[in-house]
Amino acid sequence: MPAPEQPTSSTRQGRGLPAEAYRPLDGREYQPYVPAAEQSMAEFTLRAVVLGAILGVVFGAANAYLGLKVGMTVTASIPVSVISMAILRGLLKNGTILENNIVQTIGSSGESLAAGIIFTVPALIMMGMAPGLGTMFLIASLGGLLGVLFMIPLRRWLIVKEHGHLPYPEGTGCAEVLVAGEEGGSKARNVFAGLVVGFLYKLGMDRNAFALWSDAPELGLHKLRTAIGMDALPSLVGVGFIIGPRIAATMLAGGMLAWLVLIPLIAVFGDGLAHPIYPAVDTLISAMEPGDIWSKYIRYVGAGAVTFCGLVSLARNMPAMLGGLKGLGKAVSSGAEGVAGKRPRTDVDLSLRTVILGAIGVALALWLVPSMHLGLVGAVLVVVFTFFFTVVSSRVVGLVGGSSLPVSGMTISALLGTSLVFVAMGFEGELAKMAALTVGAVVCVGISTAGDISQDLKTGFLVGATPRRQQQGEIIGVLTAAVFIGLILNVLHAAFGIGSAELPAPQATLMRLVVEGVLDGNLPWTLVFTGAAIGLMVEMLGVSGLPFAVGLYLPMSLSVPVMLGGLIRGALEQRKSLSEDQRKEGRENGVLLASGLIAGEAVLGIVIAVFIVTRERLGLSWSPAIPHPWGAGMEGLLGFLLLMGLAAWFTGRVLSAGKGEKP
Repeated sequence: MPAPEQPTSSTRQGRGLPAEAYRPLDGREYQPYVPAAEQSMAEFTLRAVVLGAILGVVFGAANAYLGLKVGMTVTASIPVSVISMAILRGLLKNGTILENNIVQTIGSSGESLAAGIIFTVPALIMMGMAPGLGTMFLIASLGGLLGVLFMIPLRRWLIVKEHGHLPYPEGTGCAEVLVAGEEGGSKARNVFAGLVVGFLYKLGMDRNAFALWSDAPELGLHKLRTAIGMDALPSLVGVGFIIGPRIAATMLAGGMLAWLVLIPLIAVFGDGLAHPIYPAVDTLISAMEPGDIWSKYIRYVGAGAVTFCGLVSLARNMPAMLGGLKGLGKAVSSGAEGVAGKRPRTDVDLSLRTVILGAIGVALALWLVPSMHLGLVGAVLVVVFTFFFTVVSSRVVGLVGGSSLPVSGMTISALLGTSLVFVAMGFEGELAKMAALTVGAVVCVGISTAGDISQDLKTGFLVGATPRRQQQGEIIGVLTAAVFIGLILNVLHAAFGIGSAELPAPQATLMRLVVEGVLDGNLPWTLVFTGAAIGLMVEMLGVSGLPFAVGLYLPMSLSVPVMLGGLIRGALEQRKSLSEDQRKEGRENGVLLASGLIAGEAVLGIVIAVFIVTRERLGLSWSPAIPHPWGAGMEGLLGFLLLMGLAAWFTGRVLSAGKGEKP
C-alpha cells in the first residue's frame, strides 16, 4: 500500500481500513492504514498526552460513579476518540490519526482502571478498613502496571500472529472510527449533546441540587407486599442502549423474579412468624418493607447467583484460557524484542528487560510496602493471578469483546483462592480480610487494564501506530488516573456514603460477602446456594446467566430504565426501512449519545459530592433546591414523564442518524 503524498491524516480519508483488516492473515503481512515506513507523522505529542490524561480522569470518574451506582461500567475508547478528533482536527485543524490514537489509548486506560477499583476497594471502605489515598494509589497503579507489563510480550502473538482469528471487536470498531475521522465533528455533537443533557437533567433532579422532580418514582403494590419503581436516570437509559435489548431484558427478568416472586413469597410465609429469621436478627418479616426484605434476604440469593454464573462464565471461556496458556511460551520467546532500527516502526515494543524489571519492581512494592498488608505470600498471589488472568482476559476480549469479559468471575476466583490459602496457612481476623481484598483489588485492576490495552493495541495495529508509544501512553494513563481515583472515591463516600442507597456498590458488596463467608464462615449459605441453583436453572434454559443474576442481585428499579434504553436499541435494530449501513450509523451515534449521558450525569454527581463535602466542612446550610408548588406524588409523576421525554428525544436522534439525517 503506497504512502500518501503528505504525512497528514486528512490525505488518507475516504480510503478506509483495508479488507485485510477483517480476514485471517499473517499479521506480519498486513499493511496498516498509516504505513510502517511513515516516520514523520506526529504521534506521541505533548498535547495528545495531556488531552488523553484529562479525558482518562473524566471518564474514569464517570465509570467510578456508574459502577458504584449500578455495578456496571462502559468502555470509553470510542467516545474519547471522537472528542479527541473534534479537538485536535476540528478546533486545532492539524491533529493526526496517530495522535488521536494516543489520546484514546491514554484516555481509555483511566476508564478501565476505575472499573477495576470500584469492584473491590469499596468493600474495604464498607468494612471500616478504608485505605488511605497513598494506598489506593498503590493498589490502582501497581495493578494497572502489572496489566500493562504482562501484556507487552503477548502483543506480537495475540495481536499480530492471531490477526483475523481474534477480531477484538471494540478495538476494530475504534479503528474504524479513527479512520472515518472526517466525520469527527458531526459524531462529536452526539457526545457533547449527551454530556449537556445528562448534566442538566441531573442538575434539575438531584435532591442535592434543584430537586425539581423525583429521581425514583415508585408504585407500591401493597397486596403483593412489594413495589415497582424506577431510577429515572439518563445514565441507565444510556447503559441499556449500549448493552442492547437482549441483555437488558435478561437483567429485568432477574429483577422481576426477585421483586415480583421472591419478595412477596417471603412476605407471605413470614407474616405469621413470631421470631426473626436469620440473617435478620432483630426484625420480624411482618414489620419489613420490600426494601428491607431485599436487603436482608434477596441480596444473598443474588450474590449466590452472581458468583455461580460468574464462575460458569469463566469456565465457558476455558478453551480460550487453555489456548492462551498453550501459546504462552511462544509469545514470550517472540515477545517484546523489538528495537528501533531493527524492526519496522509498527512492530517495536518496550523491551523485555523493561517488562521484567518493571514486574520485579511492582512485586517488591507489593511485598515491602507496609500499608499494602500483603507480605510475601500476598505479593506472590497477586503476581501469579494477574499474570494468568492477563493471558485469559486478552484472549477472551479478542474473541467476544470487553463487554463479555468475566471480570467478576475472575476476581471472585482470585478472592476464593487467596482466602483458601490464608485459611490453610492459619491467617485469620480483620488483617486477613484486608489482605485478601487487597489481593483481589490489585488483580481486578490488572485484569481490567490488560483487557483494555489489548483492544488499544489492536486499534493501533490496524491504523499503523507505534506499539512502544502506546505502551508508554498506557503507563502514563494508569499513573494519572491512579492519582485521582482515590480522591474521587473519598469525595463520593464523604458525600453519599459508599454502600448506601445512593451508591450501593453492588460488585464490591459481593466481593465482601465472598471474603467474609470464607474467612468467617458466617454466610447464610442456604440463601447463597438457592441463588446458585437459580443461576444453574437459568443456564440450563440456554439464557445468559450472568445478566439474569445481576438483575436478581440489584434493585429492580435499576433494571427498568436499562430496559428502556434496550428498547430504543431494539427499535433501531428492527426498523425495516433502514439498511444495514444505516443501522450501523445509528448504533454508533447512539453509543456516543449514551456515553455522553453517562459522563454528563456522573461529572455533575462528582461536582455535587464536592459541593456537599465543602459545605459540611465550612459549616454552611445553604442548599440550591428550588421551592415548587407540586407535592411528592407529582414529583414522581414528573420524574417519570421527563424520563419518557428523554427516551423519546434519544430515540429520535438515533433513528434520524440511522436515516442519514443530521442529528
